[in-house]
Amino acid sequence: MTSYRDARLDGQVALVTGGGRGLGQAFAQALAAAGACVSVSARSEDQLKETVQRITDAGGRAIALSADVTDAKAVKRVVAETEAQLGAINLLVNNAGMPGPMVPTWEAEPEHWWRTVEVNLRGPYLFTASVLPGMMQRRHGRIINISSGAAVGPSLYLSAYGAAKAGLTQWTNTLAMELAEHGIAVFAYAPGMVRTAMVDYAANSTEVDSRIQNRFRDNLEQGRDTPIALTVDRFMFLASGEADNLSGRLLRASDDPGDLVQRSEVITTEDLLTLRMRT
Repeated sequence: MTSYRDARLDGQVALVTGGGRGLGQAFAQALAAAGACVSVSARSEDQLKETVQRITDAGGRAIALSADVTDAKAVKRVVAETEAQLGAINLLVNNAGMPGPMVPTWEAEPEHWWRTVEVNLRGPYLFTASVLPGMMQRRHGRIINISSGAAVGPSLYLSAYGAAKAGLTQWTNTLAMELAEHGIAVFAYAPGMVRTAMVDYAANSTEVDSRIQNRFRDNLEQGRDTPIALTVDRFMFLASGEADNLSGRLLRASDDPGDLVQRSEVITTEDLLTLRMRT
């Protein structure tokens, strides 16, 4: 399989939401190692400081800007401060998310259910709407929306999460069509089941339905999780620009970049890797 660990993004500016831990932190570190200046945003200032420290210790440049991704004013502030301190944003990574209630739909608290949709869908919309004017003016940019396998198949007791990720994935496809003439690529990316705090919560928290716990535990015990190194490598494939011909598609950590590039014409002609009703 083709590797993108050595991709270069020198001179670019990336903004990563949910960048305080887990995948967001790993993505931010990879982007910085590739030469990009990175702005990380999340609610926890302590976690953001850790990410920035890791990047600067490795010789990279990063800043931390705390915000709630569902707060429109806070989002605009993060974008404005990023561009004031680092320069024009070339890459937006909408990574911030939450799993939501992991119980049968009728047992979920309505506020918790809806908050999940807001974080996973409203957040990416607000950040995207804030960075797009600059990207469109420059006629260049990339947006990576972190999706999930839950977007394309039912995930029992994860109704809010699945609904939000399906919406995010379909919106990604629509947005890519709208932005094609402006030179901006947009992707939905399913990173696989990586051993992060979210997965640990699903497998072990007493707040989670036991049937979900058992499913996650079984997957972990049987080694069906996705190595974070693989997830980050495939993420860098998208960040590098090599996948721009596949803008609008849902791509997965398990996909082979070389195969995707080779099949890109077929994928676009036959409208593959999208949410469609096939008859």
